[in-house]
Amino acid sequence: MNFKPFYPPVRTLMGPGPSDVHPRVLSAMARPTIGHLDPAFVSMMDEVKMMLQQAMLTSNPLTMPVSAPGSAGMETCFANLIEPGDKVVVCQNGVFGGRMKENVERMGGVPILISDDWGRAVDPDKVEAALRAHPGVKALAFVHAETSTGACSDVNTLTRLARHYDCLSIVDAVTSLGGIELRVDDWQIDAVYSGSQKCLSCPPGLSPVSFSERAVAAIKSRRSRIPSWFLDLTLVMGYWGSGAKRTYHHTAPVNTLYGLHEALVMLHEEGLEQAWRRHRHYHRALRAGLEAMGLRFVVPETERLPQLNAIHIPEGIDDVTVRGLLLQDYQLEIGAGLGVMAGKVWRIGLMGQACNRRNVLLCLAALEDVLSRVQARIERGGAIPAALVALGQAG
Repeated sequence: MNFKPFYPPVRTLMGPGPSDVHPRVLSAMARPTIGHLDPAFVSMMDEVKMMLQQAMLTSNPLTMPVSAPGSAGMETCFANLIEPGDKVVVCQNGVFGGRMKENVERMGGVPILISDDWGRAVDPDKVEAALRAHPGVKALAFVHAETSTGACSDVNTLTRLARHYDCLSIVDAVTSLGGIELRVDDWQIDAVYSGSQKCLSCPPGLSPVSFSERAVAAIKSRRSRIPSWFLDLTLVMGYWGSGAKRTYHHTAPVNTLYGLHEALVMLHEEGLEQAWRRHRHYHRALRAGLEAMGLRFVVPETERLPQLNAIHIPEGIDDVTVRGLLLQDYQLEIGAGLGVMAGKVWRIGLMGQACNRRNVLLCLAALEDVLSRVQARIERGGAIPAALVALGQAG
């Protein structure tokens, strides 16, 4: 067989992730590879840590990117904090709360499941009732930005409940970091994990995490050994710790970390709060256009993420056909529904570098064209004008 180099097609990524990667980040990743213990690389690692602290609004010393995707960041939190027999209140309002529950079970913990409708935020009253009914809970685990539905939960309220009932908080911020307000210290989050491929607009493969002093104390006072060698923070911090001398733990993905460094530099240049405003601004324009077509959002406006827009598929329209035509004719990717929402919703991402005027207008024009061709019952001709009106408003 005659194998040849792989040249991927150029797509516009407006699904649930990965998001578009800026040429500056791709260029950074093409720089010469150096050793993962090289003094120059160690210096860059320190800058990555500092910029992650700024992006998460935390002073936690234990802040770093795990050398694996966001799912490994999730497992890092549970593997280090949860021991056999620990009770953990887990909130599920979508796919990723379910993954938290499975992590608790795999660590030998006892999950106490709080369920909310998919497409709705976690209900703090249900959480408080569970914490009150189950004394001695070790942790409260929930998703800030539920990628499967586009729902946003109130982190500050939920973490206050965790503190009041003397348990740790474990927060999934995979889709929220860099896209919406996230204040790790002010909201007293104990353990948080994210991903490089969403609003940071870096390729997949890294998972930023941060742990509070309370969480570090819990790790140090464990009764049992951490079940994962690779994710054992007591070992990893020898490599990601402070100072020039580092202890070898694993070979870090050097060039991927170059990319994360550049993405964080770009976030720093833009300004964190300006990035939050940009996501809100272009979400309003996309929303105006979608609603002008007659498409309906899954999540109520007060609980809706700006960077992940879940919309109902019009009655009688085939999910796969529409997404296939968008990819074929416009090189545009949007996401399918997951779990109970499979075949019922589309997920349109406005994350990181993909959150811009061009993409909003492209998505609306392409979607209106394709839906018209498959004879969907939509309003035609109003999406772009409605979006342009919204774009003319102050961000």
